[in-house]
Amino acid sequence: MQKQDNAQVLARLAALKAMTVGELKAEWQTLMGSAAPNNSRSFLEQRLAYRIQELTWGGPSKPVRQLLDALADEVEGKKVRKSVITDPRNPVIGTRLVREWDGAEHVITVLKDGFDWQGRRYKSLSAVARDITGTQWNGYRFFGLRENKRAAA
Repeated sequence: MQKQDNAQVLARLAALKAMTVGELKAEWQTLMGSAAPNNSRSFLEQRLAYRIQELTWGGPSKPVRQLLDALADEVEGKKVRKSVITDPRNPVIGTRLVREWDGAEHVITVLKDGFDWQGRRYKSLSAVARDITGTQWNGYRFFGLRENKRAAA
């Protein structure tokens, strides 16, 4: 059954490339149950390809959805969902991280449920790095933290 599913999905994905934008929008209506957004061909193809695979093999598992929700909260800088990501790169509570940026020294304290910088609490190091630099950063990379490869193995 799996081999047959694979062949059918591959055929459907290949067919998307041959469709006109109008045909892609009709396929969207069929698979999504709503009118297609007025987006680019590339967007329609990618989203339809995902939906075809999702319908065949199922969507992400509950733990994966929870992780994605938590990551979305981190990127958006707000905690809408109640899940918290535990990351092995997080240093021990009370650790002080020191980073020089643009000629100024920044000291961040690791808390039980986040980080403190200049008396403000942050959920993620990425949010701290964004406030310090004014641009998007991976917080662990910005502060020089790496996952212990031996612990991950």
